[in-house]
Amino acid sequence: MASIDGKKDGLWENVKTIIYALLIAGLFRTLFFQPFWIPSGSMKENLLIGDFLFVNKMAYGYSRLSCPFAMCPFSGRIFASDPERGDIVVFRHPGTGADYIKRLIGLPGDTVQVRDGQIILNGEPVPQEPAGNFVEEYARQGSSQQFPRCENAPVGEGGDCLKSRMIETLPNGVSYPVLNITSTGAADNTPVFTVPEGEFFFMGDNRDNSLDSRMPRSVGGVGFVPFDHLIGRARHVVFSAEGRSLYMFWTWRGDRFFESLQ
Repeated sequence: MASIDGKKDGLWENVKTIIYALLIAGLFRTLFFQPFWIPSGSMKENLLIGDFLFVNKMAYGYSRLSCPFAMCPFSGRIFASDPERGDIVVFRHPGTGADYIKRLIGLPGDTVQVRDGQIILNGEPVPQEPAGNFVEEYARQGSSQQFPRCENAPVGEGGDCLKSRMIETLPNGVSYPVLNITSTGAADNTPVFTVPEGEFFFMGDNRDNSLDSRMPRSVGGVGFVPFDHLIGRARHVVFSAEGRSLYMFWTWRGDRFFESLQ
């Protein structure tokens, strides 16, 4: 017959196992990779609503925001490595504290402007080549169940929602698709921004559906993002779900497992 002390020892061993597992998981999340779920369409077509990915937290070193609840006990960055133009980066919004994911366009000292939807980087237009249309179903998407915006609006539910697609190529040779919905939006024509030292300028690939560095924080934008707010770099989608939740496995997109990002 098992003793009471034996039962207590077994219970304590189970508790210790759970504690150790949580500590290891927390250490892994802090130092190496952080899971991230895409809740909005600001990075279409590279990232779709419902994509699930792991962010490489080693890419740029570590700041206090690298730890859960910003609990890392230091300022600045350690083991720092500079991000590259064109990287897809997860960062902490300087105003709201929410995690955002956008593409890095402007480095410290750069000038960035948008004219008629085209980036003018350090006085030079960033080339864009027409590449057909991005087509998706006009249907509710993700946990928020919002309809996508369409260049060919109005579109009936279940119809083809179109956006003009272009391939944009940055000066360092990084190329990726960008989408257009309108040419008359406030973010299609901006003043010239000069990126301060130690900060960065980000934009979404779905250009007319992204609150990013083109807009000030006072209206919900991102503004310039300090280096210590960068969390890590995204390179691959692990899997993707079309439904309201990642746990609805029957809605997983079979063609996006371990999809590389441009």
